[in-house]
Formats: sequence, C-alpha cells, structure tokens
Amino acid sequence: MSPIFDTLFGQYYDYETTDVVLEIIAVIFGFLSVWFSKQNKVLVFPTGMISTVIFVYLLLKWELLGDMMINAYYFIMSVYGWYIWTRKTGNEAVTPISRTTLTEKKISIAIFLATLLFVYLVYQNFDKWTSWIAYVDTLTTAIFFVGMWLMAKRKIENWIYWIIGDIISVPLYFHKGFTFTSLQYLIFTFIAIFGYIAWKKRINSNPQTV
Repeated sequence: MSPIFDTLFGQYYDYETTDVVLEIIAVIFGFLSVWFSKQNKVLVFPTGMISTVIFVYLLLKWELLGDMMINAYYFIMSVYGWYIWTRKTGNEAVTPISRTTLTEKKISIAIFLATLLFVYLVYQNFDKWTSWIAYVDTLTTAIFFVGMWLMAKRKIENWIYWIIGDIISVPLYFHKGFTFTSLQYLIFTFIAIFGYIAWKKRINSNPQTV
C-alpha cells in the first residue's frame, strides 16, 4: 500500500469489516441528512436517525462517550424536529425558517453551558480526562447540541454552529483514526455553508418569517 493510503486508512486494518461497513453506511446517510436539511426537506430527520443509530452503536463500542452522546441526542432531537417541521395549522406550516429570538438565544447559551457541565461530569465519572481530545470532545458536543436544537426549531443560526463544529471535527476525527467520518465532516462544512446561504435567501424572500 502507498504511504498516503496507509496514513489515511491504515487504522482500519485492525477494525472488524462489519464496523467499517457500518461507518460507511452511517456516513452516507449523514450526507443525505445534511443535504436534505440544506434543501429544507423533512427527510433530514429519518435519514439522520439511521446515521445516528449506527454511530451510537459504533461509538459506544469504541468507548467515545462524548461522540456517542452527541448522536444519541441527535436521534432524540430528530424525533422532536420531525414533529415540529411537519406540524401544521390548516395548510400553513407553524415553523417556517426564521431567526432566533432573544429568548431562544438565551436558551442556546443555557444548552451550551449545561452540555459542558453534563459531559464534564460523565467524563469525570468514567475517568476519561486522559488527553486533550476529551476537552475538545466536550466543546464540540456543546456546539452540536445547540446546533441540533436550533435546526429542530428551523432557525437559520443552526448552520453557524454546524460550521464551527464541523471545522473542529475534521482534524479531531482524523486524529482519532476515523478517516471516513473526518471526510464526512469536511464535506459537511461546505454543505453547511451553502445551507446557510440557501436558508438566508429563503428568509430574505419571505421577510415576515424573520
């Protein structure tokens, strides 16, 4: 094998084939989920749920607690978001794309801080403060928790959180040895940027939803 291939995928030599296949499937459905989110389609949730269920299994097996909690939370929020996005009054959607209110910004800060504390306590309990990765995991978990909540509420600011979290996750997952997932987050970053632009255009074309 070439040195480049070994650098990118050498860590998979010791993995079970089933786990590698599952990671690839989870990545594919993750792509679909983010793409459907950019398109403002409710399919973001069922595709995302398939991805998160697989990742919860894999991350639990690999003992990556922070990442596992992120995906478990994604699954729960996907159920909530699916309900919010499809809820209607007559023929009108109750939750169009909009910007966060002052109250929602305060809730976002509260979710962020509460997540930091929660993950800290979990890592402390399982004695996982063994490297700098644990601290970055804690930060990205809090960022993604807020992003998922805002996406479920159909708030345009969710993309800002995804962009920040995705950028951090690209080198983080590569360092952890999950090249496919790292590449997934790299592509997620670009999709999130275009998603923000697309949602902003929708808001600008429909000012009453701001």
